[in-house]
Amino acid sequence: MAAEVDEDYKPSDDEPFMNERQRDYFRTKLLAWKDDILKESKETIAHLQDENHVLPDLADRASSETDRSLELRTRDRQRKLISKIDAALKRIEDGSYGYCEETGEPISLKRLDARPIATLSIEAQERHERRERVYRDD
Repeated sequence: MAAEVDEDYKPSDDEPFMNERQRDYFRTKLLAWKDDILKESKETIAHLQDENHVLPDLADRASSETDRSLELRTRDRQRKLISKIDAALKRIEDGSYGYCEETGEPISLKRLDARPIATLSIEAQERHERRERVYRDD
């Protein structure tokens, strides 16, 4: 069971890495992010359902279809993000959260605070992106 989270608390390098307070902090942050995404998704679905009327003007119809397509792409990105958030929450539970998948080293608290779904340290992420660029140029 999660302890009550202090609103002013920020994880610090002065305390043991991924102690209970830090895990609670990141769990709360991830759950709030997921709730925001789900609320946005419900609003998008309601908006798409409301906009289900046929527009007589061709330009209006094209504009509406473009908006609809953009909203659906955004929803797909949000769906993928929710699965990454769920994976991060599982890592918190199994004790692997906050550690680089590649090196096993702790991921910096600043990085986790900015990107709580991060699975790689900055160094490992940069190596990964460099490799990606090399293969993409082929």
